[in-house]
Amino acid sequence: MSSVDDLPAPPRLYIVTDRTATGGRPLVEVVARALEGISDSGLHAREVAVQLREKDLEGRALTELGWALRTVTAGAGVRLFVNDRIDVALAVDADGVHLGASSLSPAQARALAPALAIAVSTHGLSDVRTARGTAAFAVYGPIRDTPSKRGYGPPLGFESLAAAAEAGLPLLAIGGIETAGVPAALAAGAHGIACIRPVMAAPDPTAAVRGLGRALASSPVASPYRT
Repeated sequence: MSSVDDLPAPPRLYIVTDRTATGGRPLVEVVARALEGISDSGLHAREVAVQLREKDLEGRALTELGWALRTVTAGAGVRLFVNDRIDVALAVDADGVHLGASSLSPAQARALAPALAIAVSTHGLSDVRTARGTAAFAVYGPIRDTPSKRGYGPPLGFESLAAAAEAGLPLLAIGGIETAGVPAALAAGAHGIACIRPVMAAPDPTAAVRGLGRALASSPVASPYRT
């Protein structure tokens, strides 16, 4: 069984899907256009990952969508994570699984699928401490107000992010983090950012990823995740 230390470095940019935010455009098309923005962004393709997060889809439909995204992400050299569904992640040859609060624990997921990288959603310092040692990285938030994260409580803010980063697990800030907010997130100790609407709803997904990548590549990263 591989350990957390054996896995590739966490992504700097984690693109989370939401087909209801694309303005009617096909999700796979939006993701494909977004990944074109890695070129000239300052990020390497291995520093970008996509999370398939379509919670309302049943297994077959989710698997079919997963295969389509696997083709696109593999062609771009980008890692693919599947939200919650370990079976779908294995079926589509994804790189990892993303676990939420109601999912299996990271230890249980690792026992079932030792080859998958494990990411987790966290909403406070205690969540981060629990995931440390078994998850490769965590998404932390919401940092600012954003429609997709209002069900997880009020925004946590950058001070909370800075405190959580001290726990020693690489964190990706999520929740209202657009290009202008990248420097503040990294200054607070985030390894990178995760986002939904800044890419999914962008009129030009290619330009959106290019802008986010440039902000990530050019902003200082606070210890302990200095690149």
